[in-house]
Order: sequence, then C-alpha cells, then structure tokens
Amino acid sequence: MKPPYNISTEILKLITSISEKIGEVSANLIDKPSPQLRKQNKIKTIHSSLSIEGNTLTQDQVSAIIENKRVIGPKRDVIEVLNAVKVYDSLTTFNAVSSKSFLSAHKLMMNELIEKPGEYRSQGVGIYQGTKVAHVAPPAKNVPHLMANLFKYIKNEDELALIKGCVFHYEMEFIHPFMDGNGRMGRLWQTLILMQKNPVFEFLPLETLISQTQQDYYHALSQSDKAGESTLFIEYMLDVIDKSLAELLRFNNRTLKDIDRLNYFISMRDEEFTRKDYMNVFKDISSATASRDLKKGVELKLFFKSGEKNRTVYTFTDKS
Repeated sequence: MKPPYNISTEILKLITSISEKIGEVSANLIDKPSPQLRKQNKIKTIHSSLSIEGNTLTQDQVSAIIENKRVIGPKRDVIEVLNAVKVYDSLTTFNAVSSKSFLSAHKLMMNELIEKPGEYRSQGVGIYQGTKVAHVAPPAKNVPHLMANLFKYIKNEDELALIKGCVFHYEMEFIHPFMDGNGRMGRLWQTLILMQKNPVFEFLPLETLISQTQQDYYHALSQSDKAGESTLFIEYMLDVIDKSLAELLRFNNRTLKDIDRLNYFISMRDEEFTRKDYMNVFKDISSATASRDLKKGVELKLFFKSGEKNRTVYTFTDKS
C-alpha cells in the first residue's frame, strides 16, 4: 500500500531545482570531494544528528573520538558517537531496500544503549513534547507488518528516490519501530536511499541543516501527523536537500572569493589548524593564495596566528 501524500506545486518546484543542482554538481566535478572535506562532513553529520537527540558532546569532541583520542564526557554520549562512527563508516555496506540491513544498522547504532538493539519494539510508545503527548505510535504488534509494507514501497522503481527518501523518513518516524534511535535511523536511512541513487548525497550534510532548523523539522512531522499524510514533511525535506546542494555549489573553488573560503572553513572546523589543513579543503588554490586568505582572516580577527614559517598555527576566536 502506497503511503499517503500529494505532489504539490512546491514539491514539483523543489524537485526541478534539486535536479538542476545535481546536474551542475556533476558537471563541475565537485561530487568527488577531498578526503579532508569528506571527513569534516562526516564529523558534522554525526555531531548534528546526535545533538538533535540531546547528545552534549561538541564537534571538537566528536572529531577527537573519530581520531581515536580520549574524550571526557558522559559515557552514553561517547558511546553514541562511537556507534554512529561505525555506522557511517559502514554506510556503503547497507542495502536501502532491505529490512534486515535496516535492523543491522540499528543494532550497530544502538549497541550498549538499549536492550535488544536491532529488534522492533514489543511495547507501546508515546512521544512527548514537554508534558503533552505529541504522538501515539501504532501498537507494537503492527510494527513488523507496517515496516514490511514500507520496505515494499521503497522497492518501487517507478517512484523517485527523492520522494521515497522523504516518505520513508516520515513514515518510519510515525511507526516508531524502535524503543529508541528512531530519529537518527530515519535521517540515516533517507541519506542511504538517496546516495544509492546518486553518490553525491553521501557528502551532503543534511543532518546539519536539519539541526539548524530543528523546530521546523519537528513542526513538519507534527503537521503531517495532523494532516494524515506526509506532503508537508516532503516539502520540508526537499527544501533541506535543495539548500544543501546550494551550499555545495556555493563553495565550488573556481567561484569562491577569499571571504567565502574563510567563512566556509570556519563553519566546518573548530580546532587549531595550519595552512596545510586549509589547503587540504581548498585543493585548487596555490600556497600564496592560501597565505593571503589566512592573513586576511587574521586581520578580520576570525582567528589568531602564532609561530613562524613551518610552525605557524591558527587558533579560532570564540565562535559562540
């Protein structure tokens, strides 16, 4: 059974805009980012997705965990990051249309965090906003059947992946198949559905934009619940995808100005860095251009400089 939604004028407009941007990304050969940029996107994605769920670790701490450094923080928060790193490192091994793969990903994501990770819930759940019940999920006995139908839906090749990803995300949140981990799994699986259609989606930090518009995210879920269909949530998510692609295109090195490069670098990094780190992100610029950029950043007091020549390092000012 096809989940209920309508193809609105806004959805058609966003699909057209997204398709144009994907073509531009491919034409400009910026769908193959540098290893450094891929790493930074993974850090931002994991940090953003977990912070939506209340994880208190900073982006710096997430980066340190990925680099196998010791981090002081709540044990559960550290475990959440370690699990998420394993999941995102294994992203290409999962099959988006396989419920077995879906459960395996949840088991990895929620290992040591809940009882019986990787298994559908066996009791009823309600989602609260403050003291009010915002959503009562379907009875536990219905979950396997509902999820089986949802996986049948995303196997339909006649449906656009852009739509399927949004619909799966919403419907999974509505079904709430697990006792915990539903939000992060919904976001993860939408990314997987999209990237198995076009690899560029592996490098789009959708979770970062969702985190920045968190209230809109929950509002779209809530309004879709009230409407009994996912149209409004599809519109919200397609807008997030469109804006993520626009960000990627905006930072195409061939069209960047020095202040654009500086602002982008600052947005994706918190720890101290060197000129080499800067050039690892902007691979098409010369060392002289990088030096001029960094000199301007110091003049604008975006970061401080210490040391000389090969020992020069840059430290950010307070970004809060």
